Amino acid sequence: MTAGEVRPEDREARGLRLVAVLLGLTVVSGIIDAVSYLGLGHVFTANMTGNVVVLGFAAAGAPGFSLPHTATSLACFLVGAVVGGRVAVRCGEGSRRTWARVTLACEAVLVGISAVVAFAAPGATGTTYALIALTAFAMGLRNATVRKLGVPDLTTTVLTMTLTGLAADSRAGGGAGHRSPRRTASVLAMLLGATVGAWLVIHRDLGTPLLIAAVAAAVLAAVTSGRE
Repeated sequence: MTAGEVRPEDREARGLRLVAVLLGLTVVSGIIDAVSYLGLGHVFTANMTGNVVVLGFAAAGAPGFSLPHTATSLACFLVGAVVGGRVAVRCGEGSRRTWARVTLACEAVLVGISAVVAFAAPGATGTTYALIALTAFAMGLRNATVRKLGVPDLTTTVLTMTLTGLAADSRAGGGAGHRSPRRTASVLAMLLGATVGAWLVIHRDLGTPLLIAAVAAAVLAAVTSGRE
């Protein structure tokens, strides 16, 4: 190797570590679910655990829930996850840094398009379906990538097992609590995103939080490394 040549492992280390990036994406998830649940008819587009429950509510005829909206979200999320799985097969053996950056850039574009749609045609039925489809697809793509990256305790969208681990592995639960800071940070990141997203939906519009989420994803795509 000649002087000045950068080793592949050095390139992987350039940028923000994946733990910090995934915490940032958890904030983005909170924003997106605030938009979808509060602004798109009580449907989740990031948290599919909640969405399956909502689907049951809608199927039973509970007021305030839409079967078509929820089914659209689930279907688009699954399609996004399929695409994410294909990308993982193609890119997973190469640079984790490049793989993560490409996926997050795609998420930023999709969420950015949803922001444009929300600003251009607020309140229209077609807008609602477009926002559900775009954000759910983006979250499916991201979740497939995060799953394949395999960073412990940072799924970016679901906190049930994170909270379980936080309690069960704590000193009170008989464990060492060695991952408590990461798990706590994940919970707080989701709470922060949901709070910011909800405030913007209530006091502003749907486009603003989506634009913030898109910019955040783009920044994270630009700065992420391939190292945990």
